[in-house]
Amino acid sequence: MAPIWVLPEHFALLDAHGARRVVALSSTSRFTKSGSSDSQEQSVAERLAEAEARLQAWAEARGVEWVVLRPTLIYGLGRDKNIVEIARCIRRFGFFPVFGRADGLRQPIHAQDVAGACLAALQAVDVANRAYNISGGETLPYREMVVRVFAALGCPPRLLAVPLPAFRVAVSLLHCLPRYRHWSSAMAERMNQDLVFDHHDAQRDFAFEPRAFVLSQEDVA
Repeated sequence: MAPIWVLPEHFALLDAHGARRVVALSSTSRFTKSGSSDSQEQSVAERLAEAEARLQAWAEARGVEWVVLRPTLIYGLGRDKNIVEIARCIRRFGFFPVFGRADGLRQPIHAQDVAGACLAALQAVDVANRAYNISGGETLPYREMVVRVFAALGCPPRLLAVPLPAFRVAVSLLHCLPRYRHWSSAMAERMNQDLVFDHHDAQRDFAFEPRAFVLSQEDVA
């Protein structure tokens, strides 16, 4: 498992081992970050799109079946950089900053459901040479997602609504802490954007059935 943009470096290895089907993980960030105000996020979207195209071209030139899975916001097992980062911020500061109403819709998907989708796509019959968006089993506003992190930590929800200019200043200050260097004001802007993707095709073709957004203690560890 590696970022999809690393995959082209290993095409020769796949050739040598006679790969017949490749299931690769991309991300819905290919779409959601393409119009970001952050140039680094735009670069991520471009790299994802380019890597998907390179995989498709390589596979089709060799008669290898390819499947690309694009998860939404991944969480789980205390190892992600989404929910765990929210939890760390809450533990450190006792509150979580949001921009505006923070009512943009999200579909968090558990890492185990992503892994299950990979295995299912590897084994299913009629999935070759296709890309699938895979999203979580529940759609909820960003604010509610954060409130559930507070609940999982056993803390009363304290969300601090911050104007975007102040949020930008706060983010620049957080960059002094290594763990928050990947934060950007574009993240705040997206708090009020709906990032919703239909996973009906995956449900139909390889019985994808993701769980609702229910956090365990391990998920926020």
